[in-house]
Amino acid sequence: MTTSQHHNPLNCPTGRWTMFSTILATSMAFIDGSALNVILPSLQQDLSAGGVDLFWVLNSYLLMLAALIIVGGSLGDKLGRVKVFKIGILVFTLGSALCGFSQDITQLIAFRTIQGIGGAFMIPGSLSIISAVFSKEEKGKAIGTWSATTTIVTICGPVLGGALADAGLWRLIFFINIPFGLLSIWALHFKVPESKQPKVSKIDWKGATTLVLSLAALTFGFLEMPELGYQHPVVILSLALGTFFLILFVIIEKKVNDPMVPLDMFTNKTFSGVNLLSFFLYAGMGAMMLFLSLNIIQVQGYSQFQAGLTFLPFSFIMVLAARKMGELTSKHGARRFLILGPTLTGLGMVWFSFIGMTDGPSAYWTTFFPPFLLFAVGIAITVVPLTTAVMACVEDSKSGIASGINNSVTRISGTFMNAILGAVVILVFGNYVLESMETLSISETIKEQVMQEASKLGEAIAPTAYDSGLQASINSIFDNSFIAVYQMVCQIGAALSFLSAGIAFFMVEKKKV
Repeated sequence: MTTSQHHNPLNCPTGRWTMFSTILATSMAFIDGSALNVILPSLQQDLSAGGVDLFWVLNSYLLMLAALIIVGGSLGDKLGRVKVFKIGILVFTLGSALCGFSQDITQLIAFRTIQGIGGAFMIPGSLSIISAVFSKEEKGKAIGTWSATTTIVTICGPVLGGALADAGLWRLIFFINIPFGLLSIWALHFKVPESKQPKVSKIDWKGATTLVLSLAALTFGFLEMPELGYQHPVVILSLALGTFFLILFVIIEKKVNDPMVPLDMFTNKTFSGVNLLSFFLYAGMGAMMLFLSLNIIQVQGYSQFQAGLTFLPFSFIMVLAARKMGELTSKHGARRFLILGPTLTGLGMVWFSFIGMTDGPSAYWTTFFPPFLLFAVGIAITVVPLTTAVMACVEDSKSGIASGINNSVTRISGTFMNAILGAVVILVFGNYVLESMETLSISETIKEQVMQEASKLGEAIAPTAYDSGLQASINSIFDNSFIAVYQMVCQIGAALSFLSAGIAFFMVEKKKV
């Protein structure tokens, strides 16, 4: 089948097998991502890894994914979406098996890059296959179902990871992908029709190479920025090279006949608007959620298990809303939801920013729960219309590249935000600590020791050599300074969410999706 087909309802065999295989394959990548954070401590012990090593366990995967995901989407459109999807799953499954057998941290980091390469060819494929198989009327519902099910699976990730890590079986998080991968390859091979662009054009390798180099260099620069500081030569060189290759990429794309990324896609106001909206919304949301979890574990005294549970209401609302939002988007168009959703998310973040020191987990229902509810409703209203709008802006022959671009934007926005915030937050935290110490009559030596400790942010703790009164004062300064930083991050996140709603208002057109 070379052209896209548009007559499969959700409940016919082809529709069901399409949903089954795309959800199963995507779930592998999502479980892996959400469970990994939880198994890091036991993995660190087993493989005797340092903090920087752990950072690269997470980010070697992200680096490959961000660099290759657009190319992955484009190759699917040109060579066959199901074929490229299967190759992606195979590479990801192989990478997972190798990760499970890693003997030391260097091997694990190397094998995570293989997973990242597989993920880049796999993740954009799922949505573009759904777009090709289902009719316009069914597409919203299908994307809603995909979104809801993958969210449920993502929720299971940390719970499963925690249980396996406690039992000393963290390697199973990687091995679990092997049956998942093989089963989805089988279903895709025998049950899902192939779809690709009607006329096979030449592949623009020059464009692909410059784009990969650009995104890899930019992502690497942003990842290293919090650790090395933004004035470090490595950071400056990476960002300069990334920008150079990006400019080169745009020049190449304007000249070639069959570009890797047709730049005319961005002349569609809605497509550009939705990607800008994704960038700002995910940047704000990612930063806020990171600092929220650090705050509740390191300052408010929740255990890691309790912290995981605090995110459950968020996940349940996402699941309950996803299918319904798919139907509503098909009926009313995406615009109103892309204005309302980010606005509510922003209000939730503003509410979070008013929470100071609490009485710990016992106060959860009266402190963190209400803003969590508002925040979750906002995100739930946004996610499906956002995905649907991205896919509806372009003709079906470009659905893979559209999904790849949007995925890339959301992933790069997270690394970009953490890079900028990472540098700013340590500075602001240090200033709060320094100012607060003015009220204590302590020697310069003690001040220097405290400032050294302050570089650990939420992990900072007063040296035990001090007398108990001074320890308590300094720990209280650390806690209050971290809360002030967390409140600032919430306000930045809220501003970015409101900016996203404004972008939707001015750039997303009123037509139905």
